[in-house]
Amino acid sequence: MSGAPARPAGGLPDDPAGREAMAGEFVLGTLDARTAQLVSVAMQADPVWRKAVEAWQARLAPLATLVRPEAPPPDTWDRIEARIAPQRAPRAKRAARMAWVWRFWALGATAVAAGIAAFAFAPRPEPERIMTVLVTDRNAPALMAEVDRSGALRLSALPATTGRQLQAPSGRSLQLWGLPVGATARVSMGVLPHEPGKVTMMPGGAVRPSPGMLIEISVEPEGGSPTGQPTGPMVFFGRLGVAGPDT
Repeated sequence: MSGAPARPAGGLPDDPAGREAMAGEFVLGTLDARTAQLVSVAMQADPVWRKAVEAWQARLAPLATLVRPEAPPPDTWDRIEARIAPQRAPRAKRAARMAWVWRFWALGATAVAAGIAAFAFAPRPEPERIMTVLVTDRNAPALMAEVDRSGALRLSALPATTGRQLQAPSGRSLQLWGLPVGATARVSMGVLPHEPGKVTMMPGGAVRPSPGMLIEISVEPEGGSPTGQPTGPMVFFGRLGVAGPDT
């Protein structure tokens, strides 16, 4: 019996680059149902696939914290209760409501206790992660942008992004821009390489990427805009936000 890890038959790439790209698409949720199922099976059978998916989950998980949670309306439980059991007796309704109150109180007390314990034993806070996903004019995710500890902006292509999407037209350049909160004029953050699959840009002068800053990439004449402001169409854009501690 061979010691090689089992793989599902067909449908999955064997090369590292293809596996990395498909693992990222699996985490992003852009695979079709059949291929996603194959990846799920591969994760159970092959530690290489499992590690590839877990790496993308860790990389993209902080983006979920950019979405602020919304509390449900206070009458949500009453409306659900009325819909699923409209004929219940008033006493039963009151009992159920009191049970919900006590359940809510117990959960709240547990959360408070957990919060006190976390505060008492929490390690020193880690630096916040400032990042965003740059999307195309069709709202398709294309590049991850993250500020590193030196203040540089790191750009890396997402798995579903093709090299062609990241290439400037012949005789043109892609230029990175920042629009800080409250500013009215964009500031150039540099001209990107011909194919910016993974690049670190160190803004010059007083420009420092920060939460709320709009990050954009435009198509410009070769070598960059001659005016100091965008002259061509914006092809990628996103707004930086705080996504949690840097690990």
